[in-house]
Amino acid sequence: MNVIRFSDLCGSGQVAGQRVFIRADLNVPQAHDGSITEDTRIRASVPCIQMALEAGAAVMVTSHLGRPTEGAFKPEDSLAPVAKRLGELLGRDVPLLSNWVDGVKVEPGQVVLLENCRVNKGEKKNNEELARKMAALCDIYVNDAFGTAHRAEGTTYGIAQFAPMACAGPLLAAEIDAIGKALEAPNRPLVAIVAGSKVSTKLTILKSLSQNVDQLIVGGGIANTFMLAAGLKIGKSLAEADLVDEAKAVIDAMKARGAEVPIPTDVVTAKTFAADAVATVKKATEVADDDLILDIGPETAAKLAQQLKEAGTIVWNGPVGVFEFAAFENGTQVIAHAIAESKAFSIAGGGDTLAAIAKYGIEKQVGYISTGGGAFLEILEGKTLPAFEILAKRAAG
Repeated sequence: MNVIRFSDLCGSGQVAGQRVFIRADLNVPQAHDGSITEDTRIRASVPCIQMALEAGAAVMVTSHLGRPTEGAFKPEDSLAPVAKRLGELLGRDVPLLSNWVDGVKVEPGQVVLLENCRVNKGEKKNNEELARKMAALCDIYVNDAFGTAHRAEGTTYGIAQFAPMACAGPLLAAEIDAIGKALEAPNRPLVAIVAGSKVSTKLTILKSLSQNVDQLIVGGGIANTFMLAAGLKIGKSLAEADLVDEAKAVIDAMKARGAEVPIPTDVVTAKTFAADAVATVKKATEVADDDLILDIGPETAAKLAQQLKEAGTIVWNGPVGVFEFAAFENGTQVIAHAIAESKAFSIAGGGDTLAAIAKYGIEKQVGYISTGGGAFLEILEGKTLPAFEILAKRAAG
């Protein structure tokens, strides 16, 4: 995908003295008192801001935080905790500006944080009047917020239409590159792991991937539905019996291409869904009527690990079992370590996936960790994200 890259503009001296508007993703989790509990997104936004400051720009940064009501600002909607943390990371004061749509004063070499953009009337519906006002604030618009790239809003789409120049920040550019490498021009075999509780939430992803991947590993409740489709009993396990035909269609689509959906040959079961439940390894053909399947079995995990080690590209979305419970984490742990040890280029995304990566300490061995949950899933569905679309249009225009 061809987009203008902010790093190239900085490198060629086109940013000095310019007003730069950065749409970052600073939507961090907070405790009841407003304190930030996890600051990954703020830290991830720093390189773009630093790049703009070092290039001599007058820098404005904004983001949404939480789910505010448009036109009705409340103290809990404020980016004040974010401004404080951003200031600590940048080693400088970061003033927070309210009511900024009609004008912002900022000098080259300075950075200001613009209050929660979703409080502005018309932001979510991408109101043209609002978009034009925001575009008038800057000479260069930079989108560095992959987590919101699947939404056509004022600060993610509208402003990019009307700003004198619109480009991708380093975080967004890295996502575009990683996604292209994994899905548009992958080294084969291409293996996708799609896991989760429900087939219904990932059905379009499964259908889209079944047209492209060499192996489609399913896990969690999704795997149970595929086991039903393969004629296996799953006891009282979480599954969607009404989607068995859809699962069969995915299996058939893969088979027609000489690809496969590996069905578990063994599973880990329990009688209750609890951390202290007794775990029993069983053949997939021997699941009792009162069993809950909570993980893939060791034999299945070992087979899948071998396939992952031989892969050229791996796309990972979702743990394959209830990895939060020690007795049912083996499958996810084995797969995580297989991905870490594989020579394949790997891209991983989704909240539970990131939690598994952190739990097993393999951050440095995963090729690329995507920061956007919903945006990452829409990419896997084969959708073109609005933020990518408008930046590509501006680059072509």
